Amino acid sequence: MTSVKKSMERADILVEALPYIKRFYNKTIVVKYGGNAMIDEELKNKFAMDVVMMKYIGINPVIVHGGGPQIGSYLKKLGKDSRFVQGMRVTDEETMDIVEMVLAGKVNKEIVGLINQHGGRAVGLSGKDGGLILAEKYYLSEEKRKDTPPEIIDIGLVGKVRTINAELIRSLTQEGFIPVIAPTGVGEHGETYNINADIVSGEVAASLEAEKLILLTDVEGVLDEKGHLINTMNDKQALRMIETGVVDGGMFPKVKCCLKALKGGVRKAHIVDGRLKHAILLEMFTDEGIGTEIVL
Repeated sequence: MTSVKKSMERADILVEALPYIKRFYNKTIVVKYGGNAMIDEELKNKFAMDVVMMKYIGINPVIVHGGGPQIGSYLKKLGKDSRFVQGMRVTDEETMDIVEMVLAGKVNKEIVGLINQHGGRAVGLSGKDGGLILAEKYYLSEEKRKDTPPEIIDIGLVGKVRTINAELIRSLTQEGFIPVIAPTGVGEHGETYNINADIVSGEVAASLEAEKLILLTDVEGVLDEKGHLINTMNDKQALRMIETGVVDGGMFPKVKCCLKALKGGVRKAHIVDGRLKHAILLEMFTDEGIGTEIVL
């Protein structure tokens, strides 16, 4: 292929992206950053470049990150076992100290540093900063028998979101910063809670009435009962798939948080394959997109 032909193809790509750049100009896009995209060095750099590009063309990205594998690794180094109930990490006070150190310290600052290295102006936040995420204790329930009340399970300092300080996030984006949020919250007595990052991203997106919520995962998207990728589905289809058990495991909280975000005012939610380079740009700025789009 000649260099001129290559240049023309690149120009075609830019032209294809133009209507999407116009559509999303000055809009807020919340991205849940997790999975292999947080581990693979090349993917980490591509993610940071995508985020910086979004900001430079007039979009307001807000990043919420996970860190489960990193937490597990540190607990293992300290000789402390990770225990899960219904997919949620049991979090005692000692574990919570480690969770906060890893999420709000190490992981958050690595992401901030990487975005800044590529020309962005990222700012790291945890739930304690400016009362960003007010939380309360979260209890699991388990139904033992149909004729008895469900058993309430205490899993420690695991929380659920009460409120998000959306004004703090808006003020940062308006000043040209890229907020990078660690999924920890603060209770009414100052206690720290570990919160599922998918849940936090959905709550943040709803509080900002974001244009899009994009969840990066380690799978193509939502699969049907035959294992085929679903490109687009509405809330009723999603609920039906949850009820029939087609959506379960790690995909369950992701779909649930998308539905809650949509009901909170987010226009579209996307579950995309973060193992692909430039996954965010492929979803936002191409006609075909990738992954699964969920709408009301």
